[in-house]
Amino acid sequence: MADDKMQLQRWELKYVIPEETALAVREYIRPYLELDEYGAGRPNLSYTIHNLYLDSDDLAIYWGTINGDKNRYKLRLRFYEDNPKVPIFFEIKRRMNDAIMKQRGGVKRHAVGSVLGGQHPGPDDLVSGDARQLVAIQRFVELMIRDQAVPTAHVTYEREAWISPVDNSVRVTMDRNVFISPEFTTRFTAQMDEPSCVFGKLVILELKFTGRFPDWFKDLVRTFNLRQGSASKYADGIANKGEMYFHRTGFRLPRGVELSSSENNKRERQDRLTALLSNV
Repeated sequence: MADDKMQLQRWELKYVIPEETALAVREYIRPYLELDEYGAGRPNLSYTIHNLYLDSDDLAIYWGTINGDKNRYKLRLRFYEDNPKVPIFFEIKRRMNDAIMKQRGGVKRHAVGSVLGGQHPGPDDLVSGDARQLVAIQRFVELMIRDQAVPTAHVTYEREAWISPVDNSVRVTMDRNVFISPEFTTRFTAQMDEPSCVFGKLVILELKFTGRFPDWFKDLVRTFNLRQGSASKYADGIANKGEMYFHRTGFRLPRGVELSSSENNKRERQDRLTALLSNV
């Protein structure tokens, strides 16, 4: 994905909808937008996105989302292909109410480890010479070190994206098959260990715009009786699967609770923990 068309500052409204509504929305937006080139010819007109989210061991970034903190943000590494020659994008995604600001910089894979170790990339390590990308990566490193953030979760999904044929001021995306799994390494492969489906067969519709809310967006919302809501792939994923799976140093049992010696199998222990926590 050489041509980066990401909106750096925008408004973003989310709606969780069934598949039949998503298909109808697709037909509705065709006269206004064109399909993103990366989805053309693919199943469901979608391409795959992989995000490796970083967080502290006490999941402070996750809790910022759960608590609805103002000026909250996420730190993630994004990649699109299971290919060692494809770069990794360091992203900071900030949210203030419905307003979104993103900073993003691409790094060649050979330099990703050193950046995660706290070093700033050199000119030969960057995908682009755009100074804004270097600034984004430097800020990412600052936040990562301050928060003691490390790889925590791998989130993947299929994205159907529609963009304005004129500029990048309007964008509509529909995300399907959202999965999450704990990930404490930087292997950057499509492999996921015991992934969990976050939203089932529902589709995450996002209306994104950089200026005023387009009139035809208003008509779309009215036509399909859409109700705006929240849908955080990272936070909802952790909440649904269970926070205990995403603590790097392990989960501490509530006082007075013990696991029997017979519960040595990892799967059995995790199931036992889930049952215990539901009663705490």
